[in-house]
Amino acid sequence: MHMGPAPITVLMVDDHPIFLDGVAGALDAMDDVRLVGRAGTGQQAIELHRLLRPDVTLMDLQLPDMHGSAAISAIRRDSPGARVIVLTTYEGEAHAAQAIRAGAVGYMLKSAVRHDLQDTIRSVHAGRRRILPAVACALAEQMHTEALSQREIEVLRLAAVGNTNQKIGDQLGLSEGTIKTHMKNVMAKLQAKDRTHAVLLAIQRGIISMGAGGRLPPGLRL
Repeated sequence: MHMGPAPITVLMVDDHPIFLDGVAGALDAMDDVRLVGRAGTGQQAIELHRLLRPDVTLMDLQLPDMHGSAAISAIRRDSPGARVIVLTTYEGEAHAAQAIRAGAVGYMLKSAVRHDLQDTIRSVHAGRRRILPAVACALAEQMHTEALSQREIEVLRLAAVGNTNQKIGDQLGLSEGTIKTHMKNVMAKLQAKDRTHAVLLAIQRGIISMGAGGRLPPGLRL
């Protein structure tokens, strides 16, 4: 009796049960794909991947115990051939770049699951990369842009929650003039018109995170 190819085994990592159920339903409808495990934390993902050795792992970036990129790195250290697709709400290229450096070979938005998930799983399983076009373009555009230093990101984070240069300097043990210089460098690197524009660009690109609950700092609008 002729047997068809073995199904592509998938591990799903996300801490939202409703979304997990939705993806599980979508995977069940695919004849050549089989969901073999679910994890709600990064540590569970690492342990289940070691146990199940799935062909493809779908990984959210915002997990309760660690960033998804850290889980990807751990999985890839244990299994260098692991094929991981990031499935996230974040479109900023900083998030994508971090995940890709960690070893992800796919990057797609949760909003595209209905249309793109099956093709993405098949492509990644076949050895190809599948990066969201908008993210790929943003990554390409930023290749020639000078990266912010850790100090500049720190200054920008403090500016994002409404601190003046003087207050930022007090918190970091630096002079107000030094903070002004850092902000000037940040605006030049991001090609921002002013500090508010710099904060908005940094949030859009995933360089800094939004406030608690996914809200922007007061007074800022995307």
